[in-house]
Amino acid sequence: MKRLLFFSAMLFIIYNNLHAQVKVNFSVTDLPDKTPTPKTIYLGGSFNNWNPADDNWKLFNDGHTGLYTRTLTMNPGNYEYKVTRGNWTTVECGKLGIPIENHMLHIVHDTIIQIKIADWIDNYPKVEKKHTASKQVHIISATFNIPQLNRQRRVWIYLPKGYESSTKKYPVIYMHDGQNLFDEYTSGYGEWGIDEFLDQLLPTKQQAIIVGIDHGDAYRTTEYDPYNSTYGQGSGDAYARFLVETLKPYIDKQYRTLKNAHYTTVAGSSMGGLISMYIALKYPHVFGNAGIFSPSFWIAPPIYDYAKTRAVKTSRFYFVCGDAESEKEVSEMTKMVSVLKAHGFKNRATPVTIVKGARHNEKQWQNDFPAFYNWLVSGF
Repeated sequence: MKRLLFFSAMLFIIYNNLHAQVKVNFSVTDLPDKTPTPKTIYLGGSFNNWNPADDNWKLFNDGHTGLYTRTLTMNPGNYEYKVTRGNWTTVECGKLGIPIENHMLHIVHDTIIQIKIADWIDNYPKVEKKHTASKQVHIISATFNIPQLNRQRRVWIYLPKGYESSTKKYPVIYMHDGQNLFDEYTSGYGEWGIDEFLDQLLPTKQQAIIVGIDHGDAYRTTEYDPYNSTYGQGSGDAYARFLVETLKPYIDKQYRTLKNAHYTTVAGSSMGGLISMYIALKYPHVFGNAGIFSPSFWIAPPIYDYAKTRAVKTSRFYFVCGDAESEKEVSEMTKMVSVLKAHGFKNRATPVTIVKGARHNEKQWQNDFPAFYNWLVSGF
């Protein structure tokens, strides 16, 4: 009995050592001379849902050496981040304003991270962006009303080539983060290029209407989260009702659509992947398919239990992420897939793609979209 207790105690100690949090000291050792005063320095990364002004990740002047520093408690793992002065228009950059790659972290024990800031992007004139949306892309409204949230939002639509000259009805894909889908001019970090991809499809290939809803900037995290979190009170359920009660009825009335769930899809990345999962689970009679790109499931743990009770086998889910996004991304996504398969889903209804070396950005999702689209329309 004593040997059993000793063995159990040793296992407990080993488990806690493997899963114990570690202390990480971040210190900015060099700041550009042109850093505006007051100097307010933040870290935004995969550890805080890329929030550029998170007070929990704000660095402080140590009052002695002039360094900006903070010691934070973190879980061991892989992370990406950048330094900002409170928003992404004041993010760090390289010399001459050249954008830089994300800083990469591999945390296994207590450590000190020293950061040198070469320059700030707002010290340079903005690079003039160009409009790249094809002629098939239209803005339905810059102030489309969202009564469920008492807000307004820009809504885009892509109409397939030949739409105006035919009487054909089309499947519809509803997508979040509309700023980043079609037009470089409105995108924050590059566009998905969905219109260019669809424009080049052969006439014999199944075409689709794409509806893009802009995110709400400061509201993005909470609008795409159906649950409360450290980032605020989730309003994702109200946003989901907007799609079901307001936007889809409008689109079905104004455009020639295949209205039933089999031909209706919701898709998005990161927080957009989370809310797409929730919408497809809650409204399977409306959205029969979902594209889940690099989902932020870790921010909303209740989504797993919700899937256990809500998933219906007529639904189809496409999962994709990169293996260089964060420590949690692959495991959290595959955890959801395991939940669905335990619920009776087959591989064909839940394909999983993990892209080697791919990171959490629009470039990855641009590359991922064609395979998702081909899988989706193959089921029509």
